[in-house]
Amino acid sequence: MTAPEIARELEVSVRTVYRDVEALSAAGVPVYADRGPVGGYQLLDGYRTRLNGLTAEEASSLFLAGLPGPAAELGLAEVAAAAELKLLAALPPEPRSHASRMRERFLLDVPSWYRSADDVPYLGEVSEAVWGEQSLRMTYRRWGRQDVERVVHPYGLVLKGGSWYMVAAPPGGTPRTYRVARILSLRTLPERFTRPEGFDLAEFWRAYAREFRERMYTAEAVIKLAPGREDLLAYTMGTDVVTAAVAEAGEPDPEGWTTLTVPIESLTHARWLLLRMGADVEVLEPPELRELMRDAVGQLAKLYG
Repeated sequence: MTAPEIARELEVSVRTVYRDVEALSAAGVPVYADRGPVGGYQLLDGYRTRLNGLTAEEASSLFLAGLPGPAAELGLAEVAAAAELKLLAALPPEPRSHASRMRERFLLDVPSWYRSADDVPYLGEVSEAVWGEQSLRMTYRRWGRQDVERVVHPYGLVLKGGSWYMVAAPPGGTPRTYRVARILSLRTLPERFTRPEGFDLAEFWRAYAREFRERMYTAEAVIKLAPGREDLLAYTMGTDVVTAAVAEAGEPDPEGWTTLTVPIESLTHARWLLLRMGADVEVLEPPELRELMRDAVGQLAKLYG
């Protein structure tokens, strides 16, 4: 349709049509003009807006997914902000109002207390390689400060508790996880790889997290817990661990102390955790852990007189 035809149909001026078409084009709507006697404005064939039908609650939920910090780390801060503005501008008044209030009233701060987010200078390059399916050559620092060289195919990125993890596989190998903060040097290779058909990043991560917990707990300890100190033990050892242990525990003794069996990573790690409980916990088994606790308490007694 020509500008005068559109103006008559919408009962506006031709100048308004020109202005609105420019605004639509700037917002990414594929409107273009064919000049000449049979020309006019035209919308790209098959184009449909995807914002029709959004309820206020649905529009609000979109803004809960906004992560300005991680978006900035990925180099997407400006893109995310522009997308948010376009979405707000395209929404009808009521959903727009709900979405604005959601943004004003709710904030997601990813890192936990008493720790800052990882320093990830190579996150942007890793992200580009994930998108472009390009191989990476990196120097990576493993546990124990051992540096290794790796060529990997990056399948995805995961943000967990303020830390970024790359899920990648060596050529012909199986996927594993790499903490992005431990990448010491990185080079994007010209070779591209084919992402495995059917690879599901979310499913891989759930399985990895489950296996990690199983590998982490290598033994068990039997402890006695003072009355009413389940909250402190949960803070020290984790809510899931304590909830499962309490569910399987017997009745408290006459003084109110409860005997619990809890999983532990190692004797030294368990000693470090349980010493934080002070006199609110007593280790019963294994004897080696009880001996470690006794030695630590003796050293503290000497230190403090």
